[in-house]
Amino acid sequence: TICRKVARKIAEGEETGPFKIKKSNLQKYLGVPKYITEMDQEDDQVGLSTGLAWTQVGGEVLYVETTFIHGKGDLIITGQLGDVMQESARAALSYTRSNLQSFGVEENFFENYDVHIHVPAGSIPKDGPSAGIAIAIAIISVIKNEPVNKNVAMTGEITLRGRVLPIGGLKEKALGALRAGIHTIVIPAKNKKDLTEIPMNIKQKIEFISVKQMEEILPIVFKVKD
Repeated sequence: TICRKVARKIAEGEETGPFKIKKSNLQKYLGVPKYITEMDQEDDQVGLSTGLAWTQVGGEVLYVETTFIHGKGDLIITGQLGDVMQESARAALSYTRSNLQSFGVEENFFENYDVHIHVPAGSIPKDGPSAGIAIAIAIISVIKNEPVNKNVAMTGEITLRGRVLPIGGLKEKALGALRAGIHTIVIPAKNKKDLTEIPMNIKQKIEFISVKQMEEILPIVFKVKD
């Protein structure tokens, strides 16, 4: 911590103070940043959605990558995902498979493709159901061949029928999104009550869009075609 660093400098006789801690000299006391919060994608991309995670160090953005490979309909999951998150990925895929016609493709579409879902930062364990809607959107993006709006983050559990269920850690996730430069967040409708826990100065900088069903998310993250 900063206090420990300052105490050490005094004890070792390096400095006597007073100490003025500013944003410009934080690295002097805390070292280089361990976590890069800025978004690392410049353009909207097909098969890449932005989720939100609640970690030991606070809220963080969580990128979900999806690609289709010629195969027999298998599901490949990488990125050191825990059991709950893997189940969430399977639920997201099952939802999309049961609604293929609404996405403009035939029901046998997946017979010739394997689906690969990857969440980068593979050395870091990840778990929980809240990335469900982000996984589903990444899959739908590839099906429709439409890029996902990179400026929209989302968090919510998905059911087989496309319902969006509530999640935990909304305050921390909102702060993580804001640090990453994201100002629009899709949240489950049942989490609207949790907005009271978020400071007003944060809520003024973020647009929270509450949804009950997956269908409500599509026009938010995909550009409407003329």
